Amino acid sequence: QVQLVESGGGLVQAGGSLRLSCVASGRAFGTYAVGWFRQALEKKREFVAAISWSSEDTYYADSVKDRFTIPRDNDKNVAYLQMNNVRPEETADYYCAARPRSGSYYYDGAYSYWGQGTQVTVSS
Repeated sequence: QVQLVESGGGLVQAGGSLRLSCVASGRAFGTYAVGWFRQALEKKREFVAAISWSSEDTYYADSVKDRFTIPRDNDKNVAYLQMNNVRPEETADYYCAARPRSGSYYYDGAYSYWGQGTQVTVSS
């Protein structure tokens, strides 16, 4: 069992940066893939980024490539979403998720554990 807690959300101006954190409980976190998803008001949840357990592989939505990164530190049981040059349309609740088994990095249904989310508001 893994519990995830996100933090770091808030208000940021367009073009600015924000770093979200996802702190996990449980010793097995280091063996789990981690994904970040977001959900804007009245929209479906969408994939943002994901990282394999070893950090060897990372995956990004086309809309965030070259602006967002998803590092992790397994020794500290934490994963991050570094958001640079953010845009107003990226205002949403951001969720981290983890999964212990193989599966799609992009599909939210493949993830077993979810945090409660952190809100990000990008002002224009």
